[in-house]
Amino acid sequence: MEHVDVAVIGGGQSGMAAAQALARRGRAPVILEASDRAAGSWPHYYDSLTLFSPARFSALPGMPFGGDPDRYPHRDEVVAYLTAYADRLQADIRTGLRVAAVAANGAGFTVETEGGGRLAARAVVAATGSFGRPLRPALPGLESFTGRVLHAADYRDPAPFAGQRVVVVGAGNSAVQIAAELARVSRTTLATRVPVKYAAQHLLGRDLTYWLTRSGLDTAPLGRLLRTPPAQRVLDDGRYRAAVDAGAPDRRPVFRGLGGEKITWADGSVETVDALILATGYRPDLPYLAGLDGALDAEGRPRHRGGAALGHPGLAFVGLEWQRSLSSNSLRGVGRDASRAARRLAAFLGRT
Repeated sequence: MEHVDVAVIGGGQSGMAAAQALARRGRAPVILEASDRAAGSWPHYYDSLTLFSPARFSALPGMPFGGDPDRYPHRDEVVAYLTAYADRLQADIRTGLRVAAVAANGAGFTVETEGGGRLAARAVVAATGSFGRPLRPALPGLESFTGRVLHAADYRDPAPFAGQRVVVVGAGNSAVQIAAELARVSRTTLATRVPVKYAAQHLLGRDLTYWLTRSGLDTAPLGRLLRTPPAQRVLDDGRYRAAVDAGAPDRRPVFRGLGGEKITWADGSVETVDALILATGYRPDLPYLAGLDGALDAEGRPRHRGGAALGHPGLAFVGLEWQRSLSSNSLRGVGRDASRAARRLAAFLGRT
């Protein structure tokens, strides 16, 4: 069995930020990436997606985002940036290796990959994000709905829905953006449990990220005050609010039920719907830790404090939503959490 220093599971933005931070502390990280390239989930996001923060705030440690620093890079630019970052990274990146299980052993951990491969690692960083585990809520009658159902993770562009009746479920950034895009080619409704709330993209001539960074809300645990659902808002330069206010898409309370090809709205009205898109978020994608005693709770969520696994000092998490702050699972914030994790692991490995 091959012995490695630190196994970093996941080769997206979180895994590469963790590997960069570990290498700077003299460790020798090995990245295990399930797909054929180190770019994380970005190649699979919908075609029109752009970053919510300007390029100047969106770089991983050690490599600025090129081009106009005030632009909002689109999906393909991010993929190209991450690919270039991987090429420059001082780490052993192994693609096409999906981790099946992590187990504790006397000297650290045994990491097993699908197909039976095994590595012995002194420490492990779980950096697989959440894109692989879309949240599909228990909506009334969903199992009996005969129309098309897909999660936002599977949505790419509006063309397949042209001329159809579509309902998008969710009140976050992706839900509103996808619904507004679909409304240009189809009759689209945004179904939400609460009214959509907006946050201005620009304030006093600067992007909101500038003010969040200056105030500390973006980077420090203080930003967790923004986590409560009533405070969550859709970043908007005015276009999305205007689209929803104009009824393209229209906004309605979440439906009462589904059945066959029909949807029953809260007011009792019934209509035929062609497609339902669930923009309902994600949960941490960590099935390989299920057999590691105490790593996950009963619902599969990581047990940690600021990214440090409870009960396993050689295990760290990077890239979790709200791991330490508002920006923990974003390009602009993951580097800070990765640095903390690397510092802890380096100190732990220095004692073992």
